[in-house]
Amino acid sequence: MATKNSAPLASFIDLLLDAVCAVDVEGRFVFVSAACERVFGYTADELIGRPMIELVHPADRERTLQAAREIMGGVPKPNFENRYLRKDGRVAHILWSARWSEVDQLRIAVARDITERKQAESRQAALYAISEAAHATEDLLALFRRVHRIIGEWLPALNCSLALYDERNENLSFPYHVDDCEGSPELPGTLIERFCVEVLQRGQPLLLAPECPMNRKLWSEFAAIQGSRCWLGVPLNSQKGTIGVLMVKSAPGTESYSEQDQELLQYVSAQLATAIERKQLHARLHYMAEYDQLTHLPNRELLRERLRSALARARRDSGRMALLYVDLDRFKEVNDTCGHAVGDMLLQAVANRLKGCVREVDTVARMGGDEFVILLESVQHSEDAQRVAEKIHRALGEPLRLDGHSLNILPSIGIGLYPEHGLEEKQLFKHADDAMYAVKRAQKSRSRA
Repeated sequence: MATKNSAPLASFIDLLLDAVCAVDVEGRFVFVSAACERVFGYTADELIGRPMIELVHPADRERTLQAAREIMGGVPKPNFENRYLRKDGRVAHILWSARWSEVDQLRIAVARDITERKQAESRQAALYAISEAAHATEDLLALFRRVHRIIGEWLPALNCSLALYDERNENLSFPYHVDDCEGSPELPGTLIERFCVEVLQRGQPLLLAPECPMNRKLWSEFAAIQGSRCWLGVPLNSQKGTIGVLMVKSAPGTESYSEQDQELLQYVSAQLATAIERKQLHARLHYMAEYDQLTHLPNRELLRERLRSALARARRDSGRMALLYVDLDRFKEVNDTCGHAVGDMLLQAVANRLKGCVREVDTVARMGGDEFVILLESVQHSEDAQRVAEKIHRALGEPLRLDGHSLNILPSIGIGLYPEHGLEEKQLFKHADDAMYAVKRAQKSRSRA
C-alpha cells in the first residue's frame, strides 16, 4: 500500500464520510484520508508521521494500546470505541474497524465519528437520572446537589443557584447556592438576585453572553463587575405559575452557553419544579394533619404525641410535668352577638396570649372549639403549674378590641400533675378536664350569688 496520499486510490477514499488511516508498526500515521481533518481537526500534513496515541484521550490510551497489540497479533477489531482529543480541544467519540496487513506491515483502520450519538445517549441518560431523582428523592437539598453535578457534566456550571419566589411576601430565597463571587445572594444588590428577578419578570429563559446581542447592555453591566462570564437562567414553572429560577454561571473565559444548553436547563427546571411542588404539598398536608388551621397551634393528635414523649422522659428522669386544660367561658355568647368572624379572631388572639405565658419547650394546643391544653415539661414543683395558670388568667383578663368590639374573656383552668394525678396519658387528661369543669361550676355559682 502507498505511504502517501496519491491518486487514484486516495482520491476515491477521500470521498468517504468515514476517516481511513494507516499506522505503521511504530504507531505513526502513514496515510490519512480527507475525512480525518473533519473528524480530528488536523490536516493530513499535521498527522503524517505523528504517533497515533498522542491524539487519544489520556483515559483511553492504555486500552487503545492493548487493542493495537491485539490487532497486530492478527485479531481484527470491527467495533472498538475510544475517545480522541480534537485539535480544538473537544472530545471526539470514535468507532473503529481495524485489522493488521501483514503484507504492508500496517494497521488499516476506518474511523466513524459517533460523538453526536454518544452525546445524545449520555444526555438522555442524564435527563433520565434527573427525572428519576426528582421523583424519588425526598431530600430536596440532596436533589439540588445531584442535579448540579449532572448539569456540570454537560455545560460550564461551576456556579449554580436555585431561587424560590414567595409571592405573598414578594421575596426570593436561595435553598441551593454555589458561587465563587457572591456567597449570600439574599443580601441587597447582589448580581445573582438581580439576574433572577430579571428572569422572573420576563417569564422566559435569559442568556447573558458576549455573543448575544439582544442582552448585550445587561451583560456588559454584569461583566464590568464579575468579568467575562456567561449567565443562563430559566424560570421554574409549576401549575400555579412561576415559583422560582434555576440559573448557572460559567467561569471567566469558558465556552458560551448554547441553545442546547438552554433546552437542557429548561427540562431540568421542569423536573425540579415538579419535585418542589410535590414536597411543598407534602409539607402542607403534614402541617394540616398536625396543626390547627385557625390558630396554627398543635392540634389534638400532635399534643398527644408530644405528651407521650414527655411522659417517657419524665419516667426515665424521675421528673415532673403538668397539663393545663383551658376553657373560655361564655365564648358562645361572643359568636352569637358579634359573629363567627369575631369569634375566630378571639381564638387567634387567645392562642397568641397563651403562647406568651409559657416557655419555648412547652406546648400550647387547641383541642377544638374554645378549649386549649398546655403541656408544661420539667415542672419542678406543683406550685409552678399554679403560677402559670394565674399568669394565663391575668393575660386573658386584659380587654380585647376586635373589629370594633371590646371583649373581656374569663378562662376556666384545670390542672393535672404528673405523677400526683396520674401516671398515664388518659389519667392526666381526665384529671385536668375534671378540674377545669369544677372551676367552671364554681365560677358560675359565684356569678349567681
